[in-house]
Amino acid sequence: MQKIRIGMIGVGQIGKSHLRHYAEIDGAEIVAAADINEAEVKRVAEQFSIPHTYTDFRQLLQRDDIDAVDVCLHNNFHAPVTIAALEAGKHVYCEKPMAGAYVDAVAMRETARACGKRLSIQLATLYSKETKVAKKLINEGRLGRIYHARSTGFRRRGRPYVDGYGTASFVQKAVAAGGALYDMGVYHIAQMLYLLGLPNVERISGKVYQETGMDARRREISGFDVEELGVGFVKFDGGLTLDIIESWAIHLGGFEGSSIVGSEGGIRLEPFSFHTTFSDVEMNATFELDSVDWRWHQLDETQDAYDSPQRHWIAALQGRVELLPTAEIALATMLISEGIYLSDRLGREVSREEVLEMSQSTAVKL
Repeated sequence: MQKIRIGMIGVGQIGKSHLRHYAEIDGAEIVAAADINEAEVKRVAEQFSIPHTYTDFRQLLQRDDIDAVDVCLHNNFHAPVTIAALEAGKHVYCEKPMAGAYVDAVAMRETARACGKRLSIQLATLYSKETKVAKKLINEGRLGRIYHARSTGFRRRGRPYVDGYGTASFVQKAVAAGGALYDMGVYHIAQMLYLLGLPNVERISGKVYQETGMDARRREISGFDVEELGVGFVKFDGGLTLDIIESWAIHLGGFEGSSIVGSEGGIRLEPFSFHTTFSDVEMNATFELDSVDWRWHQLDETQDAYDSPQRHWIAALQGRVELLPTAEIALATMLISEGIYLSDRLGREVSREEVLEMSQSTAVKL
């Protein structure tokens, strides 16, 4: 298969993670990398054998030997850099969340359509064994009519920087736009939306919190002004509902894993289990996920294209598989997350139309 030539924009913690994934994919070739930290981009280029480096991403976009770029920057930089790359004729793979604001995410999607280029967002949970098996059960009608789902994400003390790891940029609205919901919640909400078939959002309510104590010095240095806990409730067309709880820090020992329930059965994703009534007897069942994953790989020559977001991206650009609608899923996730923030600010439930009307760009001017 043809090599897909990639330009990396951002070689920080996440960028290095993406590069490690690309190094394992025969169809990926990293042609160039850009980062404002010249010393670091040169060091990373040497580590990953990247021939060309830039401190200005615009110079990278001028290259005519790049098929796609991978945007690994902080949230409020996603939209302006992605839009510039699409307008430069490149396909774009962007780190989650899609942007810092719903209106910016909409602009990204519309630009991709106008330019006739592909846009994919990093949504790692779509490629887990649990998601793939759950999707098969749902598609075959094993749950019956699905009417409710729950999205959960738990960290006991996992706030970036103030709890000991990462940089202060992760906890500043000016850079990250949001906290737990944008950092980790996007993975779990997107996973639910994908399994539910991307239903249309009608109304959203929610609340965000920052109540758990933190090191006073780190609080002051970081300018921590995002949420550590986000909760929400979403109503979709047709009566389907979703409740959400996402924690960076909370005084509890854990949450139940995300779940989906229907008229004929229910699924919990972590640990994976299936629940139904069999011969009028309540049944709780487990599945051999490793076994079926191995078998599917032996029988389906495209199964490797669903092993990770980067493998899927490369396979889709090669024409081996259809690209999953990660941009549409990420856009709906943005709608829900921003709806929770808006509901918290207004003190009431909000409609999808209100989110779009009141969404304000957080994109950094380049």
